[in-house]
Amino acid sequence: MNKNNGFRPKLPGRGPNALWLLLALVGLGVGYLFWYNSVNREVESVSFSKLLTAIEADTVDSMIVQGQHAQGKFKDGKVFDTYIVPTNQLWDSLKTHKVDVEIYPMEKESWGGYAFFILLFIGIMLFVFYMRQSQNGGGGSSKIFSVGKSKARFFSPNTITVTFKDVAGNQEAKEDVQDIIEFLKRPEHFSRLGAKIPRGVLLTGAPGNGKTLIAKAVAGEANCPFFSISGSDFVEVFVGVGASRVRDLFAQARRHSPCIVFIDEIDAVGRQRGIGMGGGNDEREQTLNQLLAEMDGFSTEQGAVIVIAATNRPDVLDKALLRPGRFDRTIEVPYPDLTSREEILNVHIRNVKCKDIDLHKIAQGTAGFSGADLENLINEAALLASKAGEEGVMMKYFELARDKILLGAERKTIIFTEKDKAMTAHHEAGHALLNLLLPDTDPFHKVTIVPRGRTLGVSWSLPIRDKYSQNKEELVARIIVCFGGLLGERMFFNTQTSGCSNDLEQATKIARTMVCRYGMSDLGPIDYDSSQENPYVGRDMQNGREFSERTAQRIDEEVEKIMGDCYRKGEQLLQEHRDKLALLAKTLIEKETVQAAEVYVLLDLPPRETHVFESK
Repeated sequence: MNKNNGFRPKLPGRGPNALWLLLALVGLGVGYLFWYNSVNREVESVSFSKLLTAIEADTVDSMIVQGQHAQGKFKDGKVFDTYIVPTNQLWDSLKTHKVDVEIYPMEKESWGGYAFFILLFIGIMLFVFYMRQSQNGGGGSSKIFSVGKSKARFFSPNTITVTFKDVAGNQEAKEDVQDIIEFLKRPEHFSRLGAKIPRGVLLTGAPGNGKTLIAKAVAGEANCPFFSISGSDFVEVFVGVGASRVRDLFAQARRHSPCIVFIDEIDAVGRQRGIGMGGGNDEREQTLNQLLAEMDGFSTEQGAVIVIAATNRPDVLDKALLRPGRFDRTIEVPYPDLTSREEILNVHIRNVKCKDIDLHKIAQGTAGFSGADLENLINEAALLASKAGEEGVMMKYFELARDKILLGAERKTIIFTEKDKAMTAHHEAGHALLNLLLPDTDPFHKVTIVPRGRTLGVSWSLPIRDKYSQNKEELVARIIVCFGGLLGERMFFNTQTSGCSNDLEQATKIARTMVCRYGMSDLGPIDYDSSQENPYVGRDMQNGREFSERTAQRIDEEVEKIMGDCYRKGEQLLQEHRDKLALLAKTLIEKETVQAAEVYVLLDLPPRETHVFESK
């Protein structure tokens, strides 16, 4: 390892001398401007006719004539400037009144002022060149403005304080990168048996799940130099700049080996080649070609330079980038599970003053949240508690914060008519009651008609545990619950509102997925999914649907059949419990928000396991 960590020793005298040179050039320029203004600030511009009158009045002392431009001095000491018409009358008048006249041809015009500014500009350019040469160690004149230099940020080992202790959850991902840490610490432990460390590791996963944090923790654990750069920093409008920056980055990395190069959002430069308007010879593809050569090309130099890249679009990356020898390992960084969410909450809540909170319950109620989402949840809860003047953040503020994040801020200025409020109450009561009556739904949490964001109300159901798959009965139950709002409106008001549009969209999407992807219909276990990817995201256009018009008609019939059966099942349930629906809607109109425990008592239904954010 390089002992100076990449920092060049300071050469004595270069910095101060260059600074004094620049200050001297600027001082000369400012001094010249002050002198020029002081000399010319009292020059009076006069017309030719006034000049003739002044000469006849014998008030002109001297003149300097250059072509048609004339500058002179009155006998009272004032300086004037004018343009003349060189006629015999003018010369006779000047001779008669004995005016001292000096005449110069046009080619003898003084260019001193212009020359000074030209020299000043050249001097500044030489200063810039001198500074760039100093930074490049006296070489690399072709990179005078460092356009082709890498923009990677360098972190020496003693500046990286992040370790795996700061990375909560992601246990599997941390275990996968442990080999790299061991190799960087003890390379001889692997080389004695002929093992080779992976050249590159690709971290994939949704945004906010800790890909960048894991990469930095690897450098912290291995105690080695760390280069960090974004994929978009390589590509420029100038041809060849991206490839030059790739070469410069890996040249720096080899000088500091063993080290880690981290490329964030690598899909900005690593997309599949030959796609889009640029064809096969655009700047991005040249940059990618250079990256491929540096990672595992014919001229690859030996050195412990490990590349860690992160992206949330691994499907658009070029296949040559993903082959063994370049990115040997692809590590998925998924959404945190229940245990990981609790660990992440423990990390982010260290500096937050809380009062009687249960992190396990909060973790249960935040399924599908990323690590960044959980951090934001804690911050929003702390802000709400601060606004309320509380001494600590309580459970109810986590509930309010989650509602705000998922649905939006509460719309306090919206005005409801009594009919609108009643229809919204029956709509949400229909969703809630079907959720309570069906056995294959997630536990009911609460129902509210308080408008938030784009919703006028919502019926919440939250899973008691993390789910990784769903059976047919659960999907059918979800469709039936989606029809609850529409059925509630029709049963009591004999109409339906546009608020049902999102429910119908979700129900149709679930039914079509059951038929086309999951094989949960009379068509049998066949995948009819005809979704297409756009070519501009890095993949070729698909051929479209791969089934006949008759099959398409049968798919539509199966979707219609599932939707019709679910509608009739939901209608039958609500008709049988019409009194409960009316009671729940009436309570909603009065209280606006009703929690699960209250609903079970109100409707005399057996409670199901749930997790409500309640204060102890």
